[in-house]
Amino acid sequence: MPTRETPWPNGTPCWVDYGAADLDATKAFYTSVLGWTYSGGEPEFGGYLTVEVNGRMAGGMGPQMDPDDPTRWTTYFAADDASATAARISESGGTVTTGPMEVGPMGTMVIARDPQGNPFGLWQSGLNTGVRIHNEPGALAWNEAMVADTAAAKEFYSAVFGFTFEQMSPEMAGEGMDYATFNTGGNPLGGLGASDPSMPTGWLTCFSVASADEAVAAVESGGGKVTMAPMDTPFGRFAIVEDPWGAPFEVMENPPA
Repeated sequence: MPTRETPWPNGTPCWVDYGAADLDATKAFYTSVLGWTYSGGEPEFGGYLTVEVNGRMAGGMGPQMDPDDPTRWTTYFAADDASATAARISESGGTVTTGPMEVGPMGTMVIARDPQGNPFGLWQSGLNTGVRIHNEPGALAWNEAMVADTAAAKEFYSAVFGFTFEQMSPEMAGEGMDYATFNTGGNPLGGLGASDPSMPTGWLTCFSVASADEAVAAVESGGGKVTMAPMDTPFGRFAIVEDPWGAPFEVMENPPA
C-alpha cells in the first residue's frame, strides 16, 4: 500500500482535517463511509483526533472552533518554512487568519484564505509529517480547488508555492471544462478548475474508496446527500457528496490495474 514516513515535499497537499459540530456523530458517519478508526483526542490538543486507515495517519478531526464558520474539509500544503510561506500569502493578496502557530512538537500550522476567499492551510512538519497512507481505500487520493477565476488563482498559487500548471484536455477533463493540474516540477500534486454553480467551490478533498457506489450509498444512509452521482472517468469512478452537516467531499474508485 502507498505509505510515507517522511515529510512531504514543499507545496504538496499533505494533510486534511475537519472541525466537527458534533464530534461523535461525525466520527460515526465517516467510519460508516470510509472505514476510519481514530486515536488521540487529548485535552492538551483540544480534543483533536487522528484519523487512521490501516493503523496509519490519514487526517485529523476535532471539535468545531467557530460555530459560525461552515463545516468543511481543509487542505493543508507542506511548507518547509511556514512563516516565509505565510508572508508570501499576504504579499500575493491572500489573508492569513491563523498562525503561524506551533502545535506542540507536532509541527507548525497556518490557516489562510486565497484572494477569492477560499480557505486552506499550511503544515510545517514536526513529529506529524502529514498523511502516512494515501491512494488506499479510506485515505487521501486528491485535492483540487474549484474557483471563480482560474487565471487569478493560478497566479496566486504560483507566487506562494511555485506551482506550474498543465491544462487538461477536454477528453480528460470533460467537454468545456477549464481544469489544470499543478506541480512543482514532478508529478501532478492536485488540480484547479473553474467552478460550476451547481457544484461545491474552494478546496475539495477526494478520498479513495473500494467502491464509489457503495460509498455513496453509505453517505445517503448516514444522512448525507449526493451532489454528483457516481460516474466513470478516465481516472476511475467518481462522485461528489456532502456529509449531514453540509461539508462536501469527493470519492474516487480507482480503475482496475
